[in-house]
Amino acid sequence: MNIISSDDLSKDQILKIFEIADSIKEGNEEVTLKEHSVLALLFEKSSTRTRVSFEAAIAELGGYGIYIDAQTSHLKRGERISDTARMLAGYCDFIAARLYSHNDLIEIANNSTVPVINALTDLEHPTQALVDIYTVRSHKKNLKNVKLAFVGDIAANTANSLMLTATKLGMEVVLLGPKGYMPNSFYFTKAREYGKIDTYNDPQEALDGAEIIYTDTFVSMGQEQEAEERRKLFSGYQVNGNLLSYANSDALVMHCLPAHRGEEITSEVLDGPQSIVWEQAKNKKLLAKAILLYLSNKE
Repeated sequence: MNIISSDDLSKDQILKIFEIADSIKEGNEEVTLKEHSVLALLFEKSSTRTRVSFEAAIAELGGYGIYIDAQTSHLKRGERISDTARMLAGYCDFIAARLYSHNDLIEIANNSTVPVINALTDLEHPTQALVDIYTVRSHKKNLKNVKLAFVGDIAANTANSLMLTATKLGMEVVLLGPKGYMPNSFYFTKAREYGKIDTYNDPQEALDGAEIIYTDTFVSMGQEQEAEERRKLFSGYQVNGNLLSYANSDALVMHCLPAHRGEEITSEVLDGPQSIVWEQAKNKKLLAKAILLYLSNKE
């Protein structure tokens, strides 16, 4: 089994991964993989949390992580990514890939005999969505009808995966962004098949009753040339004290990090009492363990 898209996991499968994470957290899970398990981390894009969380997770499970920078591998010299996938599958027990192109990740999965994990592409970030909803679940035991507002770049890869995972588990999702700026139509339509989701450009209307406020960078990797234009486009959607005033008084704030303080979120909010951002970040290692254990039983 692979986790290429958030849509690869059913509601029951998501809950099973959460169950494994709960068991690890409570100290009840036998947190080991087969002896000397190896995780290949093939990364084209830079990473801090995703890389370190998976490397720490595989190490604590008794295995090894091997980081492969695509720029210093033979991919740089023109080797087909399908050939790289076949080779890595012969050496390793899992492949986690962080790539610019989602289609390249699909090609890896099509040529691998071991589980492949999407560690971020231009279209999705499914492991982050699992971390996010698991963190929400720690505060909202019943996820049904919990209103989550994604603010800013509602067409981002993070938003795509988050809307699928959240609606599958019965949450209400609102996407708040500039007028005329729309989410990815494929993911939005798919999320609507699972639950309640809508788009807004008015913060006061969108955040009424919101229990979770979620934001991400306004300028994702690969969009650096559009940085100034994007900052202007999303400038009215900064998560700050004024924006929070439209949501529930006890609304929780999330950010997948890295944060650009003073752009998509203020330091006052990021470090404030309503923020669960650092708990969210810490949970990445826990969910990485749960994902690896889950996939090890699904080969």
